Amino acid sequence: MTGAIWGACGVLFASGLILMVFRRQLLAMLLGLELMINAANIALVYYSSLFADAETMSVALLIIAVAAAEAVIGLSLIIQLQRSARPTDSASLRELFG
Repeated sequence: MTGAIWGACGVLFASGLILMVFRRQLLAMLLGLELMINAANIALVYYSSLFADAETMSVALLIIAVAAAEAVIGLSLIIQLQRSARPTDSASLRELFG
């Protein structure tokens, strides 16, 4: 069972890393970041269940809250870029506009 959990975490993290590195669209990059965060959370929750560690579970809950805030901010920035008719790929964004 342990190998399956760590394997699933590795596959999730690797797929998120591939999305972050090889895709240039901001939404795909945000999705890859969320996959990597969720892979780390699965590993933390599994570790917490193995050793009955409440502190690790609280760290996982804190990471979930931070990831939710990061997703809201990232999606709002992407929506604002689309509303202003700017491209949403990372190669074309060079500087912030006021």
